[in-house]
Amino acid sequence: MTPRKSWAPYLFLTPAVTLFALFLALPIGYTGYLSLRRTKVSGLGLGKGSKREIFVGLDNYAAAIGDGELWTGWLRVLGYGLLVLVVMLGLALVFALMLDAARVRLARFSRIAIFLPFAVPGVAASLMWGFLYLPSVSPISEVFGVAPLSQSAVVYSMANVAVWGGTGFNMLVLYTNLRAVPQDLYQAARIDGASELQIALRVKIPILAPAIILVTVFSIIATIQVFTEPTTLRPFTNTISSTWSPLMKIYRDAFVTGDLYSAAATAVVIAGISLVLSFGFLRVVKNRAFGET
Repeated sequence: MTPRKSWAPYLFLTPAVTLFALFLALPIGYTGYLSLRRTKVSGLGLGKGSKREIFVGLDNYAAAIGDGELWTGWLRVLGYGLLVLVVMLGLALVFALMLDAARVRLARFSRIAIFLPFAVPGVAASLMWGFLYLPSVSPISEVFGVAPLSQSAVVYSMANVAVWGGTGFNMLVLYTNLRAVPQDLYQAARIDGASELQIALRVKIPILAPAIILVTVFSIIATIQVFTEPTTLRPFTNTISSTWSPLMKIYRDAFVTGDLYSAAATAVVIAGISLVLSFGFLRVVKNRAFGET
């Protein structure tokens, strides 16, 4: 007798599948559709039928790839991302190791204090730092003698906002993985004469390798999509252009100049580059982190 097929699992999956289709799959498909089309204007563009949407194939992609502003923005984001990734993940790892040390005081307070900035919305955090960066009220300018929003320092100022907000989340991921490790492993290392520093370098960090890879991939994707910090800080200074990052260029093309088709093609190009960078990084490190070839 064959077991009766149950529809219960599909019913439980229905809300998630519906939301995925409506708010992720459908917008992605529509973006791909727009990226292959363009508005053709006949005559003076007046009257019914003077503007119509036509299929242009890969012309929008060719224009997006050949746009110098896009690649200039990419260079800025790569420099910004390298700075953010190194500092943010380095601090997250150091904090996680310190909180997991054998003797640590005020561990609960420290965890909350380090994680708390992540709970602040990105726009609010950027505005808060933006007012701190203003020359007229900034203590940073007086103490360090540097204008945080100047041409030479604005990248570091934006990176500071990202590091301040993202370190806590990555620390919590790494710390949670450390707490799942049996304490007997550390006790065995101590019996063998290993110091806390040696345990951290030779035991904990190798165990954390998969988690470090995970947070690095997430951080790469988030860095490529940087938008909140430069957009929010832009009214405070004239050193941040409207195309400072690729996503800012997409926003300008779509909602300022009204060229949805070019913006859609650029969005698809950025998504493709994000996939290449993320999976390329996984390809390079997966053998060491996950034991795969």
